[in-house]
This record gives sequence, structure tokens and C-alpha cells, in this order.
Amino acid sequence: MAATALPRTRGHARPSARRPLGIVPTGVLVLGAIYTLFPVSWVVVAATKSKAELFSTSTFAPGTGLLSNLADLFAYRDGVFWLWLLNTVLYAGGGAVLSTAVSTISGYTLAKYSFPGRGLIFNLLIGGILVPSVVLAIPQYLLFSKAGLADTYWSVLLPQILHPYSIYLARIYSQAAIPGSLLEAGRLDGAGEWRLFRQVALPLLTPGMVTIFLFQFVAIWNNFLLPFIMLGDDHRFPLTVGLYTLLAAGANQPSLYNLIITGTMLSLIPLIALFLTMQRYWRTDLSGGAVKS
Repeated sequence: MAATALPRTRGHARPSARRPLGIVPTGVLVLGAIYTLFPVSWVVVAATKSKAELFSTSTFAPGTGLLSNLADLFAYRDGVFWLWLLNTVLYAGGGAVLSTAVSTISGYTLAKYSFPGRGLIFNLLIGGILVPSVVLAIPQYLLFSKAGLADTYWSVLLPQILHPYSIYLARIYSQAAIPGSLLEAGRLDGAGEWRLFRQVALPLLTPGMVTIFLFQFVAIWNNFLLPFIMLGDDHRFPLTVGLYTLLAAGANQPSLYNLIITGTMLSLIPLIALFLTMQRYWRTDLSGGAVKS
């Protein structure tokens, strides 16, 4: 007697068949990672080479001059590299913190309050996203020059605070992360608006704030055009402009190329450390933000 096939029970899942093209997305990601990390790996290897090894050895052959390159870089012009690094930390850290605060308050206000002109303000912000920063650089310089702030730290810090895209992100995140019923319950309990923002909204907005901070920090850290136009005193230069002056001088002094490459390698370390540090808070806040009070 032939055995009859038993019907499949709904509770047992059918083993998933292997997709023939499942390896394609992984391969694309691997190629993208290689493409992205290739310049970084070249900089790291090149920073280990001495002046004689830089142009005479294979591209990815490690050198023996890392310590001497570091010593020469730190001694260049009485340690001006450290001043450039501190300036960059000031611009990127201070600008990112202020921009995150302004963007969070602005986005929360646009998302959770109704007032005349709210739609117009939001549309203007969307329009501001579409304007390239290079278009605003010269007008900003003329304005700061008229106000007597050109060639000061403020000329680089202030333009970074108001960032339309960060406000847009804060508004979108506020709409999704903060239920209106939660705010209404707080108002019924007698909480004021500032207390609602500080004790209810901020814990829920923390993942979005971390995202805005990271975007702004990296953007300001890598910014070249604004400080290049605004600043004339090289003691106020960030790393981007400072290393550019070294590159320009390297046309007549090839020995400076080692300093440029070593300085570029060192400028990557704070960004990598920041992402590795903030990623932990990012994941924690994404999973726990909704249950904070």
C-alpha cells in the first residue's frame, strides 16, 4: 500500500531555498568597502615611509620612517600642527554641539507646535538644503567682514550652527518618535512646556541628536572652503587648511610630503574614535529610547 503524503502543518516553516543571487549584494558591499578603505590604507602605509622610501618602494610596502615622520611633523614650525588640531576640535566639536542643540529645538518646535507660518518656514528650510554651500561662502564672508568678524574663530563657528538639513532631520524624527498623546498626558499632569521638552522629548530624541551630531562633526571636521575663505591667520587654521598650506609649500619642498601624509593619517584618528564611541550610545538609544521617562 502506497504511503500517502502527510499534509504540511501550518506551524512548521518550509526550509528556505538558497537564493542563487544572494551573494551579489554581499559582493557589491565588499567592493564598496574596498573602494572606500583603499585610500585610507594607502595613507596609513605611506605614513610609515621615510623620505627616501616614499617614492622608491612599492605602494603597500611598509616603511621604517613613521617615528621620524611624527617627530618632524610635531616639530614643524614649533608644533603648529597641534594648534591646527586644537582649532579643528574647537570648530567641529563646538559647532556640532551648538548645531545639534539648535536643530533639535527647532525641529521639535516645527513638529509639535502649530503657529502661523510654520509651513512657510519648513519650505524655506527645504529650499535651504538645495543651496550648495559654495554659493553662500562669498556672501557670508562679506557679511562677516562688514561686521568685523572675518579672520576670527566666530567666522567659522557661527555659519555652522544653523544647518537646514539637521533641522529637517530633527523635525522628521520628532514626528515619528514623540507621540502627541504623551505630551498631552504630561500637560494634563501639570507639566510645563520646558519640562515636557527636557524630561519627555529629549530622552526620545537622543538617537536623532546623536545622528545630527555625527553628521555635523564630520562635515565641519572635513570643511575646507569656509575656513579657507574666512581665515587669513594660519594660527587659526583647521587641519584641512593647514595641511593644504603644507601641500602648496611641498611643490618647492618635496620633503614636506611626508609631513602632509602623516598629518592626514593623524586627522583620521579622531573621526574613527568618535564613530566607535558614539555607535555604542546610538544602538543603546535606538533600543531603549522608547521606554525612557
